[in-house]
Amino acid sequence: MKAVKKFLGLIWMVLGPMAMTFLFIQAIEKVGLTHTDIERTNTILQWGIILFIFFPISLGLMIFGFYAWKGEYDQLPESSEEI
Repeated sequence: MKAVKKFLGLIWMVLGPMAMTFLFIQAIEKVGLTHTDIERTNTILQWGIILFIFFPISLGLMIFGFYAWKGEYDQLPESSEEI
């Protein structure tokens, strides 16, 4: 099980930046497809909000993956007294 946790930790560490890169590329494409200034302003605002919300989620995925890869979750407490 420890090997699975370490492997999934690597997956999470790679998935975070990949997701942000994908979202950033999609934002550039969608903003480029707009034709009028009003559409462009609305699209930039929408994608700005989406990127603003998903950046901390992506960062959290990378941190969680790093700790899983390091082995911080190998021994989990069974009761609140062990914390």
